[in-house]
Amino acid sequence: MRTALLPALILLALSPLAQAQTPAAASPAAEAGKPLAVVNGKEIPALYGELVKREMAQGQPDSPQLDARVRESLINLELLSRAALDKRLDRDPQLAAALDIRRKDQLAKAYLEDYVKAHPITDAEIQAAYDKAKAEAVEPEYRARHILVQTEAEAKKIIADLGKKAKFEDLAKKHSKDPGSAKNGGALDWSDRRAFVAEFSDALAGLKKGETTKTPVKTQFGYHVIRLDDTRKPQIPPLDTVRGEIVKQIQQLRIRDAITAARAGAKIE
Repeated sequence: MRTALLPALILLALSPLAQAQTPAAASPAAEAGKPLAVVNGKEIPALYGELVKREMAQGQPDSPQLDARVRESLINLELLSRAALDKRLDRDPQLAAALDIRRKDQLAKAYLEDYVKAHPITDAEIQAAYDKAKAEAVEPEYRARHILVQTEAEAKKIIADLGKKAKFEDLAKKHSKDPGSAKNGGALDWSDRRAFVAEFSDALAGLKKGETTKTPVKTQFGYHVIRLDDTRKPQIPPLDTVRGEIVKQIQQLRIRDAITAARAGAKIE
């Protein structure tokens, strides 16, 4: 039973039909305390309409047509859910479990949102997180070139040619099997060591600026001849440009704290 799709099917898939059935003028004006509709004596609170409208709007501007779709969709939802209860479908174990999980999921989200709200993030925390990241040792970035060939003999021949003043860029364009860099003379983008496989990374870190590996570097891709063109220390962006990201990181820590606290007081077997 695909219970998770029921709300979307009822509220969204049926809403175009509701729109066709109900003229825009039939959309009621919102009044404080007045139900959105009364179905077989059961009131549908206006709050339900507000919640459903957020889901159905999908960026659309507010309009009488949208109000009508929301109202008719909730009427359909009330009638069909009542019909399901009359048939005692709510006693189906899978449906009951799905409804219970959905309810608990919403409650858990509400609790976490409340926890984060009750523990507001301060400017001091944001600054401290930024300062910590700035003070940590930063992996340098490398700008390098390489020539990738299939055999060690080919790589040794290229190293010998470089010793005879052949241009690295020309040899890369002619011999390299790396389609991404060969056409650019073997040039690679600025990257830190984590972008490369271990053997390539270690060889690169052992080079000085302008130096080329003196022996072929074997990796899973073949044999490389590597030249280090430059290094730089990554620039930490200004706080204002990363504030939002830092806030999200701290919020995740808050959520972790809430979960840790809840589990700490629980008896779990």
